[in-house]
Amino acid sequence: MSLSAKHLTTIFIAILVLFISVTVSAREKPEKGDELKTVIARLVKDGFDKQKIDALFAKKEIFFTTKGVSIFFSYFESAPNYHQFLEKKSIDKAIKYAAENKGTLEQAEKIYVIDKTVITAILLVETRLGTYLGKYTTINMLASIAALEDEALKERIWNDIPKKAKPKRQKFNSKVEKRKKWGYNELKAFIKYTDRENIAPETVKGSFAGAIGICQFMPSNALKIARDGNSDGKVDLFSHQDAIFSIANYLKHHGWKPNLSRQQQYDVIYTYNHSNYYVDTIQKVSDKLKEK
Repeated sequence: MSLSAKHLTTIFIAILVLFISVTVSAREKPEKGDELKTVIARLVKDGFDKQKIDALFAKKEIFFTTKGVSIFFSYFESAPNYHQFLEKKSIDKAIKYAAENKGTLEQAEKIYVIDKTVITAILLVETRLGTYLGKYTTINMLASIAALEDEALKERIWNDIPKKAKPKRQKFNSKVEKRKKWGYNELKAFIKYTDRENIAPETVKGSFAGAIGICQFMPSNALKIARDGNSDGKVDLFSHQDAIFSIANYLKHHGWKPNLSRQQQYDVIYTYNHSNYYVDTIQKVSDKLKEK
């Protein structure tokens, strides 16, 4: 059965489109390890085992990414983000959560002398009580931010920010300068934390800023301040018990103690998230929980 010229033309176009698609896809996909090679070299220079680091970054799940990182450099918090947590539906969920985790919350309150309603409020605002943990691979986010010493990679992030979300170029450059060192330090902490807790780094997902777990700790806090709340010998921030104890220890570490004034409590909570909107919401949620 012969094919008509029309059919042959259709097949040829289909093949051409497929070829272009594959070619573009291959071009856009970073050559494995290339963008992160300077980060890898820095980690080894700073004392990480070369064999382990090479094996880690050779994994297909780990690569430089503009997805999420571009959001990180264009995101600016606003008051409307927090209104939802003061609605009756959210408060009712927090009340239910507090009842379900009453034992752990009371134990944390007793050990760390931290108001359990504040702990619950933080969990509500951070991850909607553990129901929204973030979708970005943490090691990719942090390694990509750390890699922005490279001007070409910085330009790729800038170009990936949608036009309507682009900050002023000077503000973007300033944030990159400030955050690339921070990203590298958090990357080091993340590798140490996951190694200590025997967690596969490539499996951990979190926010576009690199925060992880139900309590949304940055890796440096996970490494130093997080606590084992269920006495299983591990610090797993995706465990509700560990997240509750970790928040309690964090607040205590930053100055929470009995009989603080409301402003003093405000100042401690502010260390968790440097946003006045955030702290105001935490305190209002806490007030509502105390009324129940």
